[in-house]
Amino acid sequence: MLKEFQFSLSVILLFSCGFLYQLTLRPRCLFSCLSSFKFQQDPEALLSHRRGIIFVETSERMEPPSLVCCAVESAAKIYPEQPVVFFMKGLNTSAQLPLNSSYPAFSLLSAMDNVFLLPLDMKKLFEDTPLYSWYTRINSSAERHWLHVSSDASRLAIIWKYGGVYMDTDVISIRPIPEENFLAAQSSRYSSNGVFGFLPHHPFLWGCMENFVEHYNSYIWGHQGPNLMTRMLRLWCKLEDFQGLNDLRCLNLSFLHPQRFYPISYPEWRRYYDVWDIDPNFNNSYALHLWNFMNHEGKTVVRESNTLVENLYRKYCPRTYRELVGPGGSVSRELGPGNK
Repeated sequence: MLKEFQFSLSVILLFSCGFLYQLTLRPRCLFSCLSSFKFQQDPEALLSHRRGIIFVETSERMEPPSLVCCAVESAAKIYPEQPVVFFMKGLNTSAQLPLNSSYPAFSLLSAMDNVFLLPLDMKKLFEDTPLYSWYTRINSSAERHWLHVSSDASRLAIIWKYGGVYMDTDVISIRPIPEENFLAAQSSRYSSNGVFGFLPHHPFLWGCMENFVEHYNSYIWGHQGPNLMTRMLRLWCKLEDFQGLNDLRCLNLSFLHPQRFYPISYPEWRRYYDVWDIDPNFNNSYALHLWNFMNHEGKTVVRESNTLVENLYRKYCPRTYRELVGPGGSVSRELGPGNK
C-alpha cells in the first residue's frame, strides 16, 4: 500500500515538474498563463453560487488610480471567501491584456486571489431587461453625463441578473455587510446608489430599470442614479426619519442608516484629507464612501501625512498603499463613473 502511494505521488510530481518546465519555455508565460483564466470567467458561473462584490468601470480606462485599487483591495480583504468582480469596459476593446510592469495598478488587482477583472459588454448585459430597448436606440456620443448614466444602468442590470453587492470605486470596505436586500441612505429619506445589494431578480431592481427608461433624462445629474433609487424607495415604502442609529425595514428591503456608509457627509468630504486630533470611530459603519466626485481640487493621498485617508489606505488596502502611493502622494483626482 505504501509503495503504491509513493508511486502515485512520484507520478504527480513528475507531471507537475513537466508542466512548470513547459511554462519556462515560453517567455513571460508564467504570470499570464496562470492568471488568464481570471479574464475568461463567465459572470453567471462565477456569481451564481457565491454572493459577489461588484465594481464597474464604464470608461476605457485600463490603469485604475490608487483609490479604485484601494476600494477593490479592501473589498477583497473584507470578503475573502467571495468573488470581487470588476467589470471594465476597456477589456472589450483591449487587444492584449496589460499584464506587465507598465500597468502596475492593473497587475496589482489581477494578482489578488479573489479579484476577477471581466469585460463589460453593455449590449449583452442589458438583454432580457427593460434597459435593452433604451440602450439600442440611444446615441451615447450625444448624451450628457454618459459615463455616469451608463454606469447607473449597468449596476442595476448586473445586480438584478446575478445578485450581490454593488460598490462605487471610491468606497473603502471596513467590515462585512450583513444585509441581503438593502439600499444605503446618504441622508434621511434620501438614498444613495453608490452601495446597494440584492438577491438575484429582485422586483425592486426590475422596477428601477423600468423607471430608468420611462423617466430617462440625462441632463439632470443623478436623475438615473440616487434620484432614481429615492423615487422607487418612496413608491416601495412609507419613508420615515431614522430613530437613533436604527435601520429602517420595509417588506423584504432594508434602508440602512447614513452612518453605515456615509458617516462623513458630502459637504464635509475634505475631512478625509485632514489630520484628525482624535482617531475617528467608525464602529457603526460597514464601508466609507469618499465622495471622490467632489474632489475637483485634486487632493492626494500623501505618504506619512497622517491624514484620515492615508490611515485608511494603510489599514484596509496595504498593498495599494505600499505599491502605488509614492513619497509625493498619489493623485485620486482621476474621476470615474463609479466615483460618486
